[in-house]
Amino acid sequence: MTQREMINYVELPAKNIPATKAFFEQAFAWSFIDYGDEYTAFSNSGIEGGFFLSELVSSTANGACLLVILSDDLEITEQRVKKAGGIISQGIFSFPGGRRFHFTEPSGNELAVWSPVKAYIA
Repeated sequence: MTQREMINYVELPAKNIPATKAFFEQAFAWSFIDYGDEYTAFSNSGIEGGFFLSELVSSTANGACLLVILSDDLEITEQRVKKAGGIISQGIFSFPGGRRFHFTEPSGNELAVWSPVKAYIA
C-alpha cells in the first residue's frame, strides 16, 4: 500500500549538473539517471530526488531547507566531501543529540552531515 502525505522526493537547483553528479557519486555513492541536459534524478541517497539546471542555490542563508545526511563516522565523511570537491562551510560542531558539519557542493548548494551520539542510535 502506498503511504500518503510523506515526503518521498526532493529537487535541488544545480548550476553545473555534471560537476554536481560527479561530486555526489564520489562522496556518497549516489546513482543518477539523466533526463535531458537540464535534469538528473538521484537515488541511493535515503530519499530519491533530482537536480534541475538553475543559477539559483539552496542555502539556509536565503531561507532554503537544509538537507542533512546521516554518517557513521563524521570525520571520514568530511574527508570524502573535501576530496570530492565539497567546501566545508561550517566545521564539525556538537549539538544536543550529536555532531555535524555543513558543506557546499560544486553547484553551491548547502547540505549538512550529522552523526548522532551513541545513546540515540537504535
